[in-house]
Amino acid sequence: MRKIPVYTHPAAGWPALIASTRKLMDYKAFLRGSLSVFGSNQPKGGFDCPGCAWPDHKSHKTIDVCETGIKVLASETMSVKADAAFFAKNTVTQLQKWTGYELEHSGRLSEPMRYDATQDRYLPISWENAYKIIAKELNKLASPDDALFYTSGRVTNEPAFMYQLFVRCFGTNNLPDCSNMCHEPTSVMLGKQLGVGKATVMLEDFEQAKLILMFGQNPATNHPRMLEMLAHAHSEGCKITSINPMREQGLSAFRNPQKPTHMAAGQSDDMVDEVVQIQIGGDTALLTGLAKWLIEHHKINDDFIAEHTSGFEPLKQWLHQQTWADIELGCGIAQAEIIALAKLVADSPATICTWGMGITQHVQGDDNVAMITNLLLLMGMIGIDGAGASPVRGHSNVQGDRTMGIHERPGKDLLDSLERVFERPMPREDGYDVVAGAKAMIQGKIKAFIGMGGNYAVAAPDKSAIQQALTTNELNVFVGTKLNETMLYPGANNLILPCIGRTERLVTAKGEQFATIEDSMCQIVPTRGTLKPISATLKSEAQIVADMATHVLGDDSSIPWQAMSADFDVIRDYIAQAIDGFENFNQRIRESERGFHLYHPARHREWNTESGKAQFEVPKYPITYVAAQMAETTATFNDNTKNSKNSNSTQNNQQKVWQLTSVRSHDQFNTMIFGYNDRYRQTNRRDVLFMHPDEISRLGWQKGDKVTVSRQAEQGSTNPPRTLGPLVLTEMDIAANAVAAYYPECNDLFDLDTHAPDSHIPAYKSTTVVLARAAISQTSSETSNNKAENNTNGFPAFA
Repeated sequence: MRKIPVYTHPAAGWPALIASTRKLMDYKAFLRGSLSVFGSNQPKGGFDCPGCAWPDHKSHKTIDVCETGIKVLASETMSVKADAAFFAKNTVTQLQKWTGYELEHSGRLSEPMRYDATQDRYLPISWENAYKIIAKELNKLASPDDALFYTSGRVTNEPAFMYQLFVRCFGTNNLPDCSNMCHEPTSVMLGKQLGVGKATVMLEDFEQAKLILMFGQNPATNHPRMLEMLAHAHSEGCKITSINPMREQGLSAFRNPQKPTHMAAGQSDDMVDEVVQIQIGGDTALLTGLAKWLIEHHKINDDFIAEHTSGFEPLKQWLHQQTWADIELGCGIAQAEIIALAKLVADSPATICTWGMGITQHVQGDDNVAMITNLLLLMGMIGIDGAGASPVRGHSNVQGDRTMGIHERPGKDLLDSLERVFERPMPREDGYDVVAGAKAMIQGKIKAFIGMGGNYAVAAPDKSAIQQALTTNELNVFVGTKLNETMLYPGANNLILPCIGRTERLVTAKGEQFATIEDSMCQIVPTRGTLKPISATLKSEAQIVADMATHVLGDDSSIPWQAMSADFDVIRDYIAQAIDGFENFNQRIRESERGFHLYHPARHREWNTESGKAQFEVPKYPITYVAAQMAETTATFNDNTKNSKNSNSTQNNQQKVWQLTSVRSHDQFNTMIFGYNDRYRQTNRRDVLFMHPDEISRLGWQKGDKVTVSRQAEQGSTNPPRTLGPLVLTEMDIAANAVAAYYPECNDLFDLDTHAPDSHIPAYKSTTVVLARAAISQTSSETSNNKAENNTNGFPAFA
């Protein structure tokens, strides 16, 4: 077995501090950014960091922000502006050729802009004229359902509540949001099985847990503040197992920047006891093995199951039918190793299962979440201290937006409540989610798109098709702080409306305002910006929504939109009347520096489900689903190879069919590309394909070779084959039959038709691909890589 080059230093520590400082300087945000660092996640007058949704601990720290958070703050607090002068220098056609990195570093949006087709440029427009265009175009639609209203998780609770209210008063439930692309299976399946689609744990439960099972997560990159809690739990004797196709080096050890002794003496804390390198898409199979062994060896909580659950017998029967051969084939883990993990589960009096998008973003993502929940229910691990379900969200308020009503499939109770409070009918038909909305736009059924933050076209599959569809719309409106690719494919009327950022003060005629967010564990937290806005022409998201509503709905609206945007207490009073759990909102949010926790019925063993009990669910897909997909593609590939007259297609008869997963770099946040240094994976370019070195050798290939990645069309599908690359082959400790590439660059390998059946989440984390080596020498590939390393702009040398 070849030795795999790994990052040998602990997570965080000095490298994180150095990288954070450099990023502040790179963004020309050293002064504003440094000031914002001291206000991030602070209980008195501070703001909630937009970098992730990990909860704040009850203990107070002078500096309470991670490396990723500082990079996000640097992005928002940069002093450079993407203003009229910037757009005067750059046509939209020219900007379409810029990389995500270049656009991210172009500056803060600072004044409203309208695209002018005759000049191919964005030109300044007054706020009033922008609103008139929005009102004219929306009101001339044949139906309100011809418009799509997207929301990013960066939007705080108060403007999110106003936004969904405006959209529903306009007459549609077309309210897709970024949850459709990240944790939708969590919301759907936890809601179905437990009654609430959210975490059942609080942060303090991590201090009491005896076993933590981490599924499909890379906290060191995506939510580094979690590392401190993992290290603390481990030091208290909690066993921690990471279940992930990739052995993420950021989980091996943690050097806490908050501990001077760690930093001075080079000390670090251990975190993960074991890494189970599961096959991509094999989580349901592994969980099936755990549940099967626990039931057959009478290691389950019979009393809890009898009193609190429904559906146990069908699940038990289904588990009995699953063979160990299929379980091993499905997950790539030997039976003995699965049983060893099952024994840990059986011996633990308090188990937390925590997961990220490595669980959700699969065709069988709903099954994955269902089986995690099944495991917790089998052991009675819901409703006791130190145990429960802990999905970890990405954007800081993606969960809060849903709570506020941003949902394309709203529940009857929410609509009834909105009708009662605002005395007007609400639309009852389900709207479009991200997948259905994108397909409708491509088909010409959508005529207007309004995005409250986000980078819709690039975050979703079929980027090129969505960008082209945007150009056929009558209206596109983008509310945001930074320029991105979605804004560069204008329709007949294209508007950019710049808003105040999370770090900036919001002052209205009623005085300084604060907003709120909901973290991953149902804590409602106040957030108040501390910096002067980058431009005097910026408006708050709440003000933009109020102005749109006033112009679009006109005299017909009796809702005090302007009063709400001027005084967030007015919004919170309405929220208190309309949204369960927010009674006395204004009083409660001021009573505690850290806000308040929303009541979670399942945490108290109250089950708001159809059966009135927690519900076991039988998976819908075979546990060998991924293996079957690979076998089918292999057969198709071999048939094509036999019939091909191209000699290159017959070279090296070793297996070339793989399962690909998308990953995020340590130097990005969602689609925001901060730079090209993925420190833990030891690469400084984004055009790479990660593969285990033993697999590289088996193919007769070499590190640095250039490889194309192709996705074959499924039988009966109208989707054409898709090809990405060439990408530079890079070594990584990843499971057999698995490769990985960076998101969002690999998004065009995924399509809008391949998604989970109930949640409709796109399968970003698992698709079957065929690899082919390009004719390139080791020397030339090394030269190309060196060019990327020496490029002062940080751009990789794409082929």
